[in-house]
Parts: sequence; structure tokens; C-alpha cells
Amino acid sequence: MKVLVTGTEGYLGCLLAPELLRDGHEVIGVDTGYYKYGWLYRGVDRTPLTLDKDLRHLTVEDFAGVDAVVHMAELSNDPLGALAPDVTYKVNHVGSVRLAKLAKQAGVERFVYMSSCSVYGVATGVDVTEASPVNPQTPYAECKVYVERDVAPLADDTFSPTFLRNATAYGASPRQRFDIVLNNLAGVAWTTGEIAMTSDGTPWRPLVHGLDIAKAIRLVLTAPRDIVHNQIFNVGDSEQNYQVKEIADAVATVFTGCTLSFGDNGGDNRSYRVSFDKIASTLPGFSCDWNALRGAQQLHDVFTRIQLDNETFTGRGHTRLKQLQYLIRTGQLDADLFWAHS
Repeated sequence: MKVLVTGTEGYLGCLLAPELLRDGHEVIGVDTGYYKYGWLYRGVDRTPLTLDKDLRHLTVEDFAGVDAVVHMAELSNDPLGALAPDVTYKVNHVGSVRLAKLAKQAGVERFVYMSSCSVYGVATGVDVTEASPVNPQTPYAECKVYVERDVAPLADDTFSPTFLRNATAYGASPRQRFDIVLNNLAGVAWTTGEIAMTSDGTPWRPLVHGLDIAKAIRLVLTAPRDIVHNQIFNVGDSEQNYQVKEIADAVATVFTGCTLSFGDNGGDNRSYRVSFDKIASTLPGFSCDWNALRGAQQLHDVFTRIQLDNETFTGRGHTRLKQLQYLIRTGQLDADLFWAHS
């Protein structure tokens, strides 16, 4: 299968592309290169041919001969969305829907979209399912909802979209991110020897390792069409709904000698538990291979090997917001996050 993957130089795309190549697929990457600066360690044995192109500049010709698209390249995380909500909508909503329409026009049969469990926002009571009402709290999450809403009607006998609502990702990647909860806590533990949380750690978050997200994508691409056609799947494991304090405990267990404390500030009001029963029972072969404790150990092993220092941990290379702020401040990106012409 010829697969075009957007965001191959990102945190998750960097992990996915080699797995697809190992599966025997022909892979074409697309990435605009915002995060080229952020290599943490040598950790992939192959990378695909990658078009250095903004997803907003793709044309129907870029999809020639492509059987499937995996769309991962959006402006990622909530602080970034809050910094530039108008641009976030232009890229993540308008750009993603345009991408799907181009793919359909070009005859692409399968379209896998990286959505997010953040669409549930604040949810109380029973674990939310794919059929539960969405309650997005940020521009980032709102855009996920809008893309699902606008791409689903494109589905027909020749175009089959699938929407993967990923839990919060964690784990090591050569294109590491330290602006997501478990990875951040692990970095803090390593560099300071202390996790001093200002919140009480009671909100719930579902977690999923980046390689388990890649596993879900790989299985969707090869699953019988009728199983995945125009379907939404929460991606994760029902046993991996954690309170934030449990995530911190897992990190402290692995990073021995680290002191852990909590505050009484409620902080972020987002809290939700998610049911992953649908993907476990419907998608052939899917189960998560990782959990928070194993992911924390993986990060500890990487930090030990590369001797992670505080400058690297707190620097712009591995925090999406800091890197884009730098590119804007230095005039390399314009107000719409297009590369400025030299």
C-alpha cells in the first residue's frame, strides 16, 4: 500500500513511519519542518522520503497513486491553540478538511485522521464512549470536533475515513515532546529530583503510548473496510485511565530518589475517563503493549543513555509552543505560520 503520512517529523509521525515501512508499505512523508531542531536521540532505523511542504500548500498531484492518507500534521497542544486560535482554525480545521477533499479527489481510498480524547473536555459519571456528547474546552479540541463533523459526510463507496481519538500520548520518541503530562513529569524528576505539583492531582486522564497509537493506525489501514469505514475509535486501554497523581506516582516509582508533593489548587478543570471497549472488541489485533510504569522506565533509560540536561529538557526543541514562538520572534514564520521568504 502506498501511504502518505503528514507530520512524519513530529513526535508521533517519527515513530509511525518506520513501522509502516517495516510492514512493507511505501511511505511518503509530508512535513513543514517546524520541529527539525528537536532531535533528542538516535532512535529510528529508517525514515521515509519526505516532502518539505506546508499541508495548506498540498495539491491533488501530491496524492497521485496514494492508497491511504494518515493525517497527523496539525498545530498540536492546547497552549499553542490558545496563543493563535485563528491560525489554529485555519490549519487544523480548514487545512485538514481541504486535505481530505484533495485526497478524495485524487482517488485515495482510506483516510485516517488523528483526533483526540480531548474532545470530551469535562465529563463526569460513566466512562465516555465514542457515542457520548463532546465538550471541547480549547480551540485545539474544537478543531478536532469540526474536522470529524466535516470529513464524515465525504465518506462514500470510494472514500473511507476513520477517526482515531487518541488518549494523551506519552513515551520516548527521537522527536521528543516534553509538553505532555507523563513526559514532562519524567523530565522534571530527572533534572530536578523533585516533582512539586501545584494541583491536587485528582483530574482523570487517559494515556496511550506513541507506539500503541502507531499500532492502531497500522491495523486500521489493513482492517476490512466495513469495520473501520467512517468509524470513530477511542485509542487507548480502559485500564489506563489515570488520575494525574497516579501518573506522578508512576514516574516517582521509576525515578528513585525523586520527592513527590501535591498542592491544593484544582488547576486545569478538564477531567474525563474514557472507555476503549470499542477498539478492543472491534479492531482485529488491537491491544495496548505499554502502560505508564513501563513508559516511565523507557524514558528513564533514554535519559540515562543521553544524560539529559536541564537546558535540553526546558529548551525550545521539545516544547511546541516555545519552538513556534522562537520561529515567529526571529521572523522565520509569519503571522499565519507560513515560512517567511528570505
